[in-house]
Amino acid sequence: MLKSKLLATIAGKNRGISATPTDRQAILAAITELELRNPNPRPLTTAIDFLAGNWRLLYTSSQSLLSIDKFPLVKLGDIYQCIRPTTSAVYNIAEVTSLLPGLDGLVAIVAKFTPVNECRVNVRFNRSVIGLQRFIDYSNPDTLIDSIENGRKFTAIDLPINRPEDKAPAWLEVTYLDETLRISRGNEGSVFVLTK
Repeated sequence: MLKSKLLATIAGKNRGISATPTDRQAILAAITELELRNPNPRPLTTAIDFLAGNWRLLYTSSQSLLSIDKFPLVKLGDIYQCIRPTTSAVYNIAEVTSLLPGLDGLVAIVAKFTPVNECRVNVRFNRSVIGLQRFIDYSNPDTLIDSIENGRKFTAIDLPINRPEDKAPAWLEVTYLDETLRISRGNEGSVFVLTK
């Protein structure tokens, strides 16, 4: 019931791009309600199989992520967060649709995570790939991840990310997890609702 309520509340909000301040308040209230009923409060130790996989973003309050939609002649497509617990890797992949034919793009960030407790991980970003999907040979998240894990360098902006050691680590906390829905909160105050 609470899960259906949340999904209904975020429906039609284009991952948060078209959410009004009133919408955001209602969504946050529905998220908080569902978090209180989390069936897996220790996901990193008791539900790692649920956590693993490719998660598609349904809603976020992260303005830095949603701002990709504000660039001229592009629209933000699907956004994925792909978690690979066996290698402690996270792949954030944003598809970008161009209004000009053949210029669909991709923004991918590769990170490693380290568990802090049973529901929170520190995240260290270490690589970014930004370019046109056709030059990267992008067809889906799994093929991109396979190419990255095999050490491929792309015909794109493919750079390491060097975060200063003295800067506080980024972190992500899983606040709700079941077989098909995940809610996470990040160190910048953003909330993420994702489906598998």
